[in-house]
Amino acid sequence: MTIQTLFGIDLPIIQAPMAGVQGYELAVAVSNAGGLGSLPCAMLSPEGLREELLALTSQTSRPYNVNFFCHTPPEPDAEAERQWRKTLAPYFEEFGIDASTISSQAGRAPFSAEMADVLAEFKPPVVSFHFGLPAPELMDRIRGWGGKILSTATTMDEALWLEAQGVDAIIAQGLEAGGHRGFFLSHDLNTQIGTFALIPQLVDVVKVPVIAAGGIADAQGVQAAMALGAGGAQIGTAYLLCPEAQTKPVHRVALKSKASRVTALTNLFSGGAARGIINRVMRELGPMNGTAPAFPLASAAIAPLRAKAESEGSGDFSPLWSGQNASGCKEVSAANLTRELAGMDE
Repeated sequence: MTIQTLFGIDLPIIQAPMAGVQGYELAVAVSNAGGLGSLPCAMLSPEGLREELLALTSQTSRPYNVNFFCHTPPEPDAEAERQWRKTLAPYFEEFGIDASTISSQAGRAPFSAEMADVLAEFKPPVVSFHFGLPAPELMDRIRGWGGKILSTATTMDEALWLEAQGVDAIIAQGLEAGGHRGFFLSHDLNTQIGTFALIPQLVDVVKVPVIAAGGIADAQGVQAAMALGAGGAQIGTAYLLCPEAQTKPVHRVALKSKASRVTALTNLFSGGAARGIINRVMRELGPMNGTAPAFPLASAAIAPLRAKAESEGSGDFSPLWSGQNASGCKEVSAANLTRELAGMDE
């Protein structure tokens, strides 16, 4: 089965959900162009989710995807937080920030019954997950309204586990992908491999469609992934310069600069491994720092540094999420980019 048939879309293109850099506008544009637009929901409250879905569904009648995290929130660890703030202390002093006033709120929550209640009002046709899957009873609610379920696999073991839980398709996230790694069975970075090594391995062992993600920036990349057996491609970084994205000015500048050629996995911004353009804080503390608390607890302490630096036009403390291939980033409409990725404007 093609993903066009599975999701009721025209083009084998899924816009990757990108929390923090987009809202409903990007999802609407991609869906209306014939792809599958995605709304990131991990940083939304139930009220915020309802507002986004009201806006989204008022502007498209086409299929769309809503995306949630499925991490297990870690127990707060006062000593780990103290060590993390000690690591960041020189920067707090540099920017005149009183660390005692910083909140410890993580800002990212896993999918819950409360969020499922909001979804039930809209019955989204596709619901995708990162970091595994939610409880079976929550998935049953989605299936109850006919929703299709997707999740991310970064290894063969994860793909087999997801298929055993009954997902409708699997996103094969290669190491090149920007943003957070979707791994959940193991957090050993040595298990993570490139997209074009991962796709054929998953295609060989699962029966559900495999969707390629990571390092794909143009129609040739989409075609190459499909030649290896993928049913389509999920693409994020290429959309970051589109006017419908909410990418911050400092992030846009970085994506258009030579800096975008060098990315790394880092845990500095959330505690979880995520790929972004290397900036000052990554260089000085090391991209992966042992004092960063577990995902998503690291985000609270570094947030005021990001805000202060961005107010001065600097991305030195910002998560400049990007995959290893930013060459497809274009300041064109998301609709045009979607058609280009599908090979329609060649």
